Amino acid sequence: MAVADLVKADPRLIVPLDFPTVEEARAAVDRIGDAVSFYKVGLELFATGGMDFAKALKAEGKQVFLDWKLHDIPTTVQKAASALSGSGGDFLTVHGEPQVMEAAVRGVGGSGLKVLAVTVLTSLTDEDLKAMGYAEGAKALVERRIHQALAAGCDGVIASPHEAALARAIGGKDFLVVTPGVRPDWSAKNDQARAATPLDALKAGASHIVCGRPITAANDPHAAALRVVAEMSQAG
Repeated sequence: MAVADLVKADPRLIVPLDFPTVEEARAAVDRIGDAVSFYKVGLELFATGGMDFAKALKAEGKQVFLDWKLHDIPTTVQKAASALSGSGGDFLTVHGEPQVMEAAVRGVGGSGLKVLAVTVLTSLTDEDLKAMGYAEGAKALVERRIHQALAAGCDGVIASPHEAALARAIGGKDFLVVTPGVRPDWSAKNDQARAATPLDALKAGASHIVCGRPITAANDPHAAALRVVAEMSQAG
């Protein structure tokens, strides 16, 4: 029996549409088909009509993660978050600094758009953080920002799979823990310095995983997505 006969889309799987044009993103969604129900739209695509595309995905019944990574003075962040609150999006990212997070939470109000704080980018190592001027390593910085995200009223955080257990322990059962840097054993890590498998990420406490190139760059994206979902199902 084929994998497609056994597995359906898992809403915990988010596929990033990291493409330079809406046309390429649309082609990817069409190739993936019903194997994925949640997509991430980020800066590259926002530069070429991504918000309209995000709204189109919502109209098709998909969930949408607006990966804006807002980072500016509080007034600007609040206004931007307020403007995005009417988009119908499900998740919105902001950088994990207290004033930024608090402003974004005020901006979305009661719209239902979930604010997620970016703790430490998954491409960064402890040495990278040291070079940037941080005295603490990734784990300590993530821990501090999780506490700050909770205090600011955020709905969750973006954290690597290696910090997912920490985020779950601090945030509790309803806290959203979205983990990028997820790579199945059968795929390359690419630019993710702190990667883990889908199963490991979920077992560690992730509520959602972000898995891109293993799916979107596959010869058969639909089959690749179902292969990831099948692995995820082992976590329950």
